[in-house]
Amino acid sequence: MAAQLATTVLAQTGDSISSRVQLVAVIVAIVLLAFVLELVRRRQLVERYALIWMMATLALVVLAIWRGLLGELADLLGIASPVNALFLVALGVTFLLLLHFSVVSSRLSEETKILAQELARVQQELRAAKGDAPAQNGDATGEPKSERQSDVTPTPTE
Repeated sequence: MAAQLATTVLAQTGDSISSRVQLVAVIVAIVLLAFVLELVRRRQLVERYALIWMMATLALVVLAIWRGLLGELADLLGIASPVNALFLVALGVTFLLLLHFSVVSSRLSEETKILAQELARVQQELRAAKGDAPAQNGDATGEPKSERQSDVTPTPTE
């Protein structure tokens, strides 16, 4: 009698935990989606990145609502456990995001270098036009140091 009652309680608890976990997963995914939308509204997240995050959170909502989808995905990929399929997909998405952000970072670094060089050139031209500072290579004449005669007078030899 007690064994039958324990089995019934465990079966009910297991089902309610699964439903509870599903409910928490849906709520967390919806809160994450709302957070992304709020960041876009406050202009703290650019729309093109928001699209990536919204797609990811919508995928989480779908996986949280449709319990069998992860199992079907695991079967399709030939993976024994749905949890392993989830980790594989998460790892792949993380890798793609890191690659994307590395490309963006490299491009921005190169653009920053070009802008700094352009700014230095414009500042040099402005100073030269005002006559405030040497025009080129620290020379007041505007000629490169290698093209003008030496400022040092030769000392007589004995």
